[in-house]
Order: sequence, then structure tokens, then C-alpha cells
Amino acid sequence: MKLEKAMIERRSIRGFKDEPVSKSILEDVIALANRAPSSMNTQPWHLHVLTGKPLEAVRHGNTERMLAGMTPVREIEDYAAYEGEHRKRQIEIAVQLFEAMGIKREDAERRQDWVMRGFRQFDAPVSIVVCFDRSLLENTIAHFDTGAMTYGLVLAAWSKGLGAVINGQGIMQSPVVREAANIPEDQVILTCVALGWPDEEFVANSVVSRRRPIENVTRYLGFEE
Repeated sequence: MKLEKAMIERRSIRGFKDEPVSKSILEDVIALANRAPSSMNTQPWHLHVLTGKPLEAVRHGNTERMLAGMTPVREIEDYAAYEGEHRKRQIEIAVQLFEAMGIKREDAERRQDWVMRGFRQFDAPVSIVVCFDRSLLENTIAHFDTGAMTYGLVLAAWSKGLGAVINGQGIMQSPVVREAANIPEDQVILTCVALGWPDEEFVANSVVSRRRPIENVTRYLGFEE
């Protein structure tokens, strides 16, 4: 697949077929993502690829703790609530998804189930836990670099016919993830990526988030008219 096609067509996939993803395909995807740029070639990232029993342990632990009302525990500084235009865009994509799924505003049960899907890693056959070196915890460039690699990960997956969604919900109970994946203490859990073969019958997979026009996000200086 050409890069331009992959970048334009890629979208977040939240419904997956009940089919395994081979280790060889995942190795190809990760090899591509591993070419991501990083500050002075520091390459601070680490990936833990879960399927089968370890992934089921994460699903179970996340679900159990969240339903019990336990406060989320992240290993990175939590972000404040979005406001203004950022909040509007957050709401807009939620509305798009709920409309596609036919979930009414007053349907508390289905809305709750949708939220819990994220903590279950969207029932994907694979979850890739993305970490970086703890020695760089205060180095925000390391967060940036690991984010660049994560975008490379979902883009490479798409190029191989796989679907993925970057899933912050999946690590909101980080102690569960750390234990199930046996993640070394010298690594910080940043996020995870739910990954698998897209279920084309899952209607939310057809949702494409709206993007701002480039003239709203870009300035050109010093160019001749």
C-alpha cells in the first residue's frame, strides 16, 4: 500500500474479527514502526505484545477494577479535562460513534457497555503495550518520540490490512497491565494499541473523524505569492 493511501484511509478500528494475528505479521509491523524518528536517535520506546492468557488477564483486571469504582492509575501525569474547541471535537467524535451504533443518549446501559469496551481492549486479539525508559520520565521529548513510533505502529498495521486504535483506556489501571505483561520496573507505561483484523460488519468501524482544514492549522511565512 502506498504511504499516501494508508495515511488518508487509516481510521480507528474498534471492532475486530475473532481471528488471531500471526507473530510474523506483527514482527513486520513493528519493524516498520521501529524506523520512527527520535531525538538524537535515542529510541526510548519498548513494546509488549499481548494475546491469549496475558491479554485476558488484562481485560479481566481492568474490568473488575473499573466496575468496582476504583480510581484510574496511570504511570504518566494524567491530563486535565479538555475544554473549548478541544472538548467540542471530543464530543463530536463521540456523537459520530454513538449515532453509528444507534446508541441513544438516554440508553445508559449501552453507553456504559461502550465505555467498558475500551477497558477490554475493544475485544481485540492483540494489545501492544507501549512503554518508554523510566530514566526519561521527566523528558517530554521522550513522550513525543514514543508517540511518533505509536503512529508508525498503527499506520504500518493498516498497510498490512490490520486495524488498530490507540487506546488510553486500556492502561488506565496500569498495575493490572504491568503485572499481566510482567513489564520491567525501569519502563513507564504510556499507552496501548488494540489491534486485529477489522470486522467490516461492526458499524463504528466506518466512522471517519472530521479534520480541520489545513488553513486552520497552518501558517506559511516567506513564500512568494
